Amino acid sequence: MAGRQVVIDGSNIATEGRSLPSLAQLDEAVRAYQAEHPTDTTIIVVDATFGHRIDQSERRAFEEAEAAGELVSPPAGAIGRGDKFLLQIANRTGATVLSNDSFQEFHGEYGWLFEEGRLIGGKPVQGVGWIFTPRTPVRGPKSRVAVRASKRAAPTPEKKVSNEARDAIAEATADAVSPKEERSRRRRGRGRGPAEPVNEPLAFITFIADHQPGSEVQATVESFTSHGAFVTANGARCYVPLTGLGDPPPRSAKDVLRRGEPRTFVVQALDPPRRGIELALPEVARVAGVPTDETVEAEIAESAPPAAKKRAAAKKKAAAKKAQAEPEKAEPKKTGAKKKAAPTKKKAAVKKAAPVKKKAATKKADVAPKKADVTPKKATKKKAAAKKVTKKKPT
Repeated sequence: MAGRQVVIDGSNIATEGRSLPSLAQLDEAVRAYQAEHPTDTTIIVVDATFGHRIDQSERRAFEEAEAAGELVSPPAGAIGRGDKFLLQIANRTGATVLSNDSFQEFHGEYGWLFEEGRLIGGKPVQGVGWIFTPRTPVRGPKSRVAVRASKRAAPTPEKKVSNEARDAIAEATADAVSPKEERSRRRRGRGRGPAEPVNEPLAFITFIADHQPGSEVQATVESFTSHGAFVTANGARCYVPLTGLGDPPPRSAKDVLRRGEPRTFVVQALDPPRRGIELALPEVARVAGVPTDETVEAEIAESAPPAAKKRAAAKKKAAAKKAQAEPEKAEPKKTGAKKKAAPTKKKAAVKKAAPVKKKAATKKADVAPKKADVTPKKATKKKAAAKKVTKKKPT
């Protein structure tokens, strides 16, 4: 029975569970695969920097293997650190790829990676050896960007599909995720690029230099998310998913951890592209070459704070504007009260008319004294008459 052609991602397999590649680990994995699939033909591809990153003691053996054609590396400066070179070989030969990488940057160009049997992964299990299993590439922001870019660059004139329709097709293809993941993606917003790194370069390099995957580290609980918690260890920010807190996982990280609490964790996986670090409690740690989906989602969400801060600042400004607008709204009420008081001015105008009557009354009063002046004259005449009478009586 004829076997299949398999292209082995040597750099990825040699680094599985490690921070630096190991030629001995790669050799062990290749031998284990060939023993399990003796009819398959293998091509081992490593990136151009592989020989400089392995241990000094392995470099001579690497140079001999490369000279013998047992290993293939791309030209220096090749795009994708050898990933594109590897996928070109697999694409041309119709080969299966043995790698734990998802090659998200190339999902738009090499859609066959999602075909059944075209991608398999491998992981060493202590006391058991290497286990190889079929896998499906993990989709993410880089995958969606790559798919959209590919659809725009290569339209299908025979179908005469508009740009909007092509985008919709690419969106539907790239976002073949669970409803929960879809809701999470919509909350994060459309059109967002790859997540920003979780740690600064120096902090990440210092951490991985001191702590290899599988080693224990003391960390302090910093904050909680819906799927885990962020902790700080040796100046680096790390993430602990719910699956790293118990088996079965707890409903919330708050059920196991306390904010500000120091705990011992195990370095479970590293995520160099995002400079992310995944930890787990010692009793449930499973050292892996790639972080869990929970960690990736948390790292993507963590890259949003700048936008979130802008939104929060905008809300504060809006609240401040509303607070300033409230006194301004109250002023019209006062003016309204003044308007209601307007009728009193009319009344006042009527009252002001009253003094006119008083003036008229004063005029009458001025006339009255004239009459009074007549009366006293009559009275003096009567008195004079009375005097005359009194003078007549004696006679």
